[in-house]
Amino acid sequence: MTLTDPNPARKKSAHDKDFFNLEDFEQRIVGSYNQGNASSSLPADAVHARSLIGPGSGVHRDFSYIATEIPEFIADQCVGCMDCVTMCPDTAILGKVVSEETLEEGLLGMSEEAAEAMQEMWPRVNKYWRNREKKGQTPGRFGIFIDPSKCKGCAECVDVCGSKNALTMVTKEKKGPEQHRADWDFYTSLGDTDQDFVNEKSVIDIMLKEKSLLYVGGAGSCAGCGEATALRMMAAATGYDYGAENFGIVNSTGCSTVYGSTYPYNPWSVPWTNSLFENGPTDAMGVRARWDQIGWEQKKLWVIGGDGALYDIGFGALSRMLSSGMDIKVLVLDTQVYSNTGGQASTATFTGQNAKMQAHGSAIAGKQEFRKELGAIAAMHPHTYVAQTVTSLPNHFYRVIREANEFNGPAVVSVYTTCQPEHGVADNASYERSNMALKTRTWPIFVHDPRKGPRFQDCWDLRGNPSPRNDWHRVKDENGEFQELKFRDFAIGEGRFGKQFSKDGTPSETILVGENDRLAFWNRLQDMAGIERKIEE
Repeated sequence: MTLTDPNPARKKSAHDKDFFNLEDFEQRIVGSYNQGNASSSLPADAVHARSLIGPGSGVHRDFSYIATEIPEFIADQCVGCMDCVTMCPDTAILGKVVSEETLEEGLLGMSEEAAEAMQEMWPRVNKYWRNREKKGQTPGRFGIFIDPSKCKGCAECVDVCGSKNALTMVTKEKKGPEQHRADWDFYTSLGDTDQDFVNEKSVIDIMLKEKSLLYVGGAGSCAGCGEATALRMMAAATGYDYGAENFGIVNSTGCSTVYGSTYPYNPWSVPWTNSLFENGPTDAMGVRARWDQIGWEQKKLWVIGGDGALYDIGFGALSRMLSSGMDIKVLVLDTQVYSNTGGQASTATFTGQNAKMQAHGSAIAGKQEFRKELGAIAAMHPHTYVAQTVTSLPNHFYRVIREANEFNGPAVVSVYTTCQPEHGVADNASYERSNMALKTRTWPIFVHDPRKGPRFQDCWDLRGNPSPRNDWHRVKDENGEFQELKFRDFAIGEGRFGKQFSKDGTPSETILVGENDRLAFWNRLQDMAGIERKIEE
């Protein structure tokens, strides 16, 4: 449980306790853990007894020992797209825009050589300099900086770099740890990005503002974790629009609670509590009822859980919450397995996937059941906003989070989240795997908004899916020939389906069955959205 007072100006009552002091927590408790003597130096006091963790304490955690490489920013190649900042799962790479005057003031006191080197790290990209000059606005210098204490070296930022040349992985010795820390300290010393530099029409810009960075890093998630990126983006959109003081979280037991509350480190700067595996939505109903009772109807409450917690053991609690009509939002981190138990199969698991309790053997070739589609089921509940999305399309992701927050009633946003160890993919693969899932109909995106009626098909929106009228999306191969992208093309790229392919890449019968299932669900979505399917030649 994280502790923040959502209304620090209120009068204290007799029920308020004085035993938790944030400064004491960070200095005494976090300090002891960082020094490695917590078990022998800390008493069993009231703070430990209640499992209270200070907000944003993950900022004090140092992961610099994990990787030997770190991203290097090549300023003259940057276009200011912010993709690297958006996709980083650890809040380890951030962007900022400052005026020329602010930068010059920050450089005062530096040696001429050091000031010149720092100047080069703040390019005049068209987006924030030339385009603003043309409009008669104050131009800004844009900088990308890496926090060496948070970077785990996954290299996803390099893969998603819009210009493909503005980031590269280098050994930490190239610049040295002291210079990496000095660069980061200079970045933080310049303060927040002025609101004037934030383009409200470009949702990608919201992470320029500190008020959006409510997931501060320091979580113990795997390098490149797909879940963490989704959590950062949800927190950024909600924090930017409503502020940290109007935002709370109920987290179902799972990976997100383990890496989010490895005592005493907490990546969240908003109040959150960890409920049992199966009753996150039920817990949230109690919180919502109390908030409404004391006049906090405007505060946004999000339930976070994996597919195990919300597809399976907690599905009944989720359904009851949706039927209640209460203003609660749900973010489903869909990894298609119970990642927290080492890859146990869930009802979200794809046909043919190798998973615990659905292992691929001589008699049974992986999971034989078809996947449950939670989004379609949730949409059948009364007055419920539902969306299925991917982090690899930030505009779509941010759009549905904002629409869910605006919706007066229950909302479910299910997002595809790569789990590197359980999917059998590399640390830098989350963006690519998410994108491939979308293109192959493995994970189509959609929105069901009951406000768009009255016709059922008016409520459904499939924008963002490639070739929406076709069965399969087509791309050109190396010979310039058009080839259909199918489920098999997604599956062959992941270790969890590895046994389903022969040495020459021929898919098994089970994969073909799973492929038919994916196409059938896509066709069902087309029908519900009223899209006339194009007859394939």
